[in-house]
Amino acid sequence: MLLKITFIAALILSIMIPFGAFLLGEKKKGNLKAALACNALFFFGSLIIADILLWNGQVFAADTNTVTASATDGWRYMAAALATGLSCIGGGIAVASAASAALGAMSEDSSIMGKALIFVALAEGIALYGLIVSFTILG
Repeated sequence: MLLKITFIAALILSIMIPFGAFLLGEKKKGNLKAALACNALFFFGSLIIADILLWNGQVFAADTNTVTASATDGWRYMAAALATGLSCIGGGIAVASAASAALGAMSEDSSIMGKALIFVALAEGIALYGLIVSFTILG
C-alpha cells in the first residue's frame, strides 16, 4: 500500500514540479520546452517504473479456445473503433468545408439557407454511417 501511495505521489509531483518551475521562472520559449521535456520524462518514467513494480503477478496460460475467442473479439472491437473514428474524422473534415462554404454563401444570399443546410447534413451523415457500421460489426 505504501508503494502505491509513493508512486501516486511521484506521478503528481512529476506533473507539478516542471510546470511550477516554469510558472515561477522566466517566461521564455526554451523554458517551456524544457519543462515539457522534463514533465514527459518524469511522468512516463514514473509510469513505466510503476508498471514494472506494481503489476508483476503470476502469469498462467489460458485455454486455447478462450484465447482464440478473445483474439477474435479484439479484432472486432478494433474494426468498430476504426469505423467510428475514421468516419468521424471524415465527417469533421466534410462539415468544416461545407459549413464554411455555406456560411459564405448565406452571407451573400440568405435565401439559400435550406440548400446549404442539406450539404452540411449530408456531411454529418458520414459520421452516422460509420457509427451504424460499427454497431453492425459489434452486433
